[in-house]
Amino acid sequence: MSGYEKTVLLTGATGFIGGRLLLRLLDQGIKVRCLVRSAKKFEAMFPGLDGVEVMEGDPARGSGLSEAMQGVEVAYYLIHSMGSARQKGRGFIEQDRKAAENFRIAGEKAGIERVIYLSGLGEHQKELSKHLSSRQEVGKILASGSIRTTELRAGVIIGSGGAGFEIIRYLVERLPLMIAPMWVNTRCQPIAVSNVMDYLLGCLTTPETAGRILEICGPEVLSYRELILCYANIRRLKRAILSVPVLTPKLSAYWVQLITPVPNGVVRPLIEGLKNEVVCRDNSIRELIPVELIPMKEAICTALTEVEKGPGGIPSRQSCFLHSLT
Repeated sequence: MSGYEKTVLLTGATGFIGGRLLLRLLDQGIKVRCLVRSAKKFEAMFPGLDGVEVMEGDPARGSGLSEAMQGVEVAYYLIHSMGSARQKGRGFIEQDRKAAENFRIAGEKAGIERVIYLSGLGEHQKELSKHLSSRQEVGKILASGSIRTTELRAGVIIGSGGAGFEIIRYLVERLPLMIAPMWVNTRCQPIAVSNVMDYLLGCLTTPETAGRILEICGPEVLSYRELILCYANIRRLKRAILSVPVLTPKLSAYWVQLITPVPNGVVRPLIEGLKNEVVCRDNSIRELIPVELIPMKEAICTALTEVEKGPGGIPSRQSCFLHSLT
């Protein structure tokens, strides 16, 4: 049990991170109120789930926020519009900016004390992609008022259903030879989704994390080439990668879209962001919230097990090698 007795507001509960966090919070005996755009979608994803209060609302439009925030001290902000069909040509940056502004204003009026937000890793002094810049801009908006905001910045998150992992999975499974742009040599520090949950949950009961930007990473620094070949090695697949300087991010995105089912609205911003090195420069989170960091081979094996058995499936010695696309 976590020892936290008050109701927590969770946004993004139907997403890759939010759905997992919801189950972890409930497993700790924490009362959760979920703000979702569609209660029907939530109920379809979590049929018969007890201990959850579900309310409909839309932060981008400002609807449902004041009601959802009543009696809440801590809120998890796991909202993003990248790839959403609701963009209607305006783009995810404007949508995310408006949602964050509405959330901060409503939160201040409701007396919310803390917001815990999952952002994107990347050095601000360098030219960040639109996706990473938007993630960090949202953090600044949330922290610009009186609410003490914890911004956790992560790079590639390895877990079944995560866009980054799914792109790697489909590329490796389907292509013996990959022709990739120079970004394949960019360094990253991927983190297992289970460790992301550890940090998000840990922030709730670690007040020292309030009002801070904290970087979260796994134990290994790899190039994207090494990460892709790590997956191939686990699956015992012979794969080769040829990097060429003429393949632009735009062309790379088209190529990835042909091979993977990841939506175009997600692929292009992610591909553009691969030029940015996403490596932790500050590891102070490890002292504030000590967790056992999961090695990348184990993280990939667990993700493959989830593909095969669903979230929470127990990895077996054979699971990484027997998995195949259906």
